[in-house]
This record gives sequence, structure tokens and C-alpha cells, in this order.
Amino acid sequence: MRRQAFRALGAAVALTLPWVAVWLSRSVLPALGLPAPAALQGLSTLTIVGISGLSVLGASFLLAWGAETAEKDVPRAFAIAVLAVLAVAPEYAVDALYAWNAGVYAGTERGVEAGNLAVANMTGANRILIGVGWAGIALFTVYRAASGSDPAVEKRAGPLADVVRIDRDIGLEIVFLLVATAWAFLVPLNGGIDVLDMLFLVGLYVAYIVIILRGDVDPAEEHVGVPAYLQRFPKAERVLTVLALFAFSGLMIFTAVEPFAHGLEEVGQSIGVPSFFMIQWVAPLASESPELIVVLYLVNKARSTAGFNALISSKLNQWTLLIGTLVVVHSIALGQYGVLSFDAKQSAEIWITAAQSLFAIAVLTNFEISVREALALLVLFLSQVVLEFLLLRELIVLPVSSRGLLLVYTAVYVALAAVLFVARRGAFRDLVGQTVGTITTAVGGSEHPQSGDD
Repeated sequence: MRRQAFRALGAAVALTLPWVAVWLSRSVLPALGLPAPAALQGLSTLTIVGISGLSVLGASFLLAWGAETAEKDVPRAFAIAVLAVLAVAPEYAVDALYAWNAGVYAGTERGVEAGNLAVANMTGANRILIGVGWAGIALFTVYRAASGSDPAVEKRAGPLADVVRIDRDIGLEIVFLLVATAWAFLVPLNGGIDVLDMLFLVGLYVAYIVIILRGDVDPAEEHVGVPAYLQRFPKAERVLTVLALFAFSGLMIFTAVEPFAHGLEEVGQSIGVPSFFMIQWVAPLASESPELIVVLYLVNKARSTAGFNALISSKLNQWTLLIGTLVVVHSIALGQYGVLSFDAKQSAEIWITAAQSLFAIAVLTNFEISVREALALLVLFLSQVVLEFLLLRELIVLPVSSRGLLLVYTAVYVALAAVLFVARRGAFRDLVGQTVGTITTAVGGSEHPQSGDD
């Protein structure tokens, strides 16, 4: 086991080394007044995309192994929350850049555009996480179970009726996500993201972290490969190893994803894809790639429950921390408190993102997602993106504008969510009751009640 673990760790680190060399030559050496190696100067955009992309891949594996190893010492939900924050850190970095520029260039056309891009990048990332992440991972989980065993997959009679069962312990995250989603519908009514949004959404996430930290360390779960080997270390060495994995993988992801995303933007623009479309969809897809890689890794190890927990936790922190901190970054750049404003088109983007989130939550109220439901999420997401792209390129004519199209999809998502909430009102009451019990237990410090069958 030791030799296999070292080989796996070595291979993952090796994937990051070319980027380490490029990053040092571009950022560290110039800051120290030292010349960069000639071989690393003038690299093409495609080369940078390839090198940074490999680094993201290697760092994603290191991050996943660190989170799995940490489950021995902290509540699994907290380990997954840390994984989720680190995995989506690049999205925070990219979005913070636009929020910063909105403050620096406030009152100018460039500042207005930067504010709109900050919202567009944020909403794009959130919709990708559900439309591609939740839906795609559910479909992959069912597909993988066809050639192996996965206790999370239940085969049912009927076309596309197989389901992926979700861990009932994730009910806390689902309810907190529902609260954040309800608040998100109100954000555009104020004409921008303001201090109230920051206080509520960041406060909501802090409350969530406090609750899960008060939980017990979960019963030992059988791990294999690198995490199984690392969990055999003495506690002090194990904790240091986990911190080192988190720190190194976080640094690699944080430094590599922005060049990766911008490189893809340049490639897209060179073939005629509109810049705004690239920033809303391609850049977030690149910045979400570490999270998707980590989840694919977990599902491939038949740890579908942990994979979905990571996706839901990522959605929660993006839908709270990411939105809430944008106004902080904007105000710092502005030099004083200021609302991060956006136009009517971005208001519609926030509403459709909240509506998609509402529908996805309705799907999970009974702690499962079927193939049909996953396909509905995927098709709705892809059809809207494709139609908007065709509209931007003036390749089709529709009776509604781009903003009108977003509002139509918003209505569809809300209608579907309403139907599911009514049909599953019993399951929803149980979900809320379970969450209230979890919060009461965490606050009171009593023993945790037994959850229902998974």
C-alpha cells in the first residue's frame, strides 16, 4: 500500500510541476528582480492552457485525498465544506477581480461593465454547478453503477427511473441552501448587492459552519489508496499532512485556474465567441473544474454520497459567501462603502439562477435524484445557454429578447419547483423537521438523533 500511495502522490505532484516552473518564472522571479529562464518565456496561449489545466487536475486529486484523510479527525461535513471552499476558490478569485475593477473604475463605462461581469460570472458559475455538476454527476453515477456496485444507486421500473440516493445527513445543507435561495430572489430589488445581502448571506454560512463543527466525528469509513495510507499516520503527522495537502493544492488551484480560464477566453474569442459569453460561461466552467474533478474521483471510488455532499456544499458556499463578499471587495476598491450595482439583464440572471436553485432543491427534498430529473436539469440549462448564444450571434430570431428569454426560463423553473414541492410536501416537512432537530442538537450539545435510512 505504501508504494502505491507514494506513486499516486508522486504522479499528482508531477502534474503540477510544469505550472510551478511557469508560475515562478512569471510571478516570483520578476518580483525578486531575477531573470526568468528563456525556455519559459513567450509560451503560447494553448501551452499555458495545457500546463495550467494539468496542474488543476493534479491539485484536485491532492485536495480530494486531503479531505478524505481529514474525515478521521473532524466531522465529514466540515471536511467536505473545506474541500468545497478550496475547490471553488478560483471562482472567488476571478469574480473578485471584476468586483474590484467595478470599484476602481466606479462612475465610468468600464466600471459599470465590470460590475455586470461580476454578476454574470457569479450566476454562470452557480448555474454550471447545478446544470452540469449536479445533473452530470447523477447521470455518471447511474452509468457507472451499471458496470459495478454502488449502494447509492437504486434501480426502479420504468424509463429513466433509476435514482441516486442522497445521504440524509445533507438535509442541513439543503435547507440552508433553500434559505439562501429565497434571499437571492430579493437581491435585484435593491438595485445591487449591498451590505444587508452581505450580512445575511455570510452570516448564514457562518451559522452553518458553527453547527457542523459542533457535530461528532463520523464513524470510521473504509478508505482505500492514498487516504487509507495517510490515515495510518500518528495524529500529529496526519494533521500536518492534511494541512500540507490543502495548502499546496489550494495554492496550485488558486494560481493556475485564472490563467487557464483567461487562456480559454482568448481561444474562444479567436474563433468568434462573444467576450461576455466567454466570461459568463467558459471562465466559470474552467474555475469549477477542480470541484467537478474531485467529485468524479469520489464517484469513481463508489463514494457517490461524498461526491454529492461536496457538490451541495459548494453550491451553498458559492450562493452565500461568493455573493456576500463581492460587495466587500467592491467597497475596498472604491475606498468607501458602495453597493455593487448591475443592470436589468443581470437582475434577470440572478432570478433565473435562484429559480434553477429552487427547482434543484425541490428535486432533493426526498433525498434522491432520478435520471429523469437529472436530464431535466441538464436540458433546461443547456437549452437556455444555447438559445442565448444563438441570439447573441443573431443566428435565430425569437419573439423575446435575451432578458425575456431568461424570465421565461425563470418561470419554467419556478413552476416545476412548485409542482415538486406540492407533490413532496410530506418529505419537505420531514426535511425541515430533521434540520430543526440538527440545529437544536448542535446548540444544546446533546447526542445527535438517528437519521432515517439512507
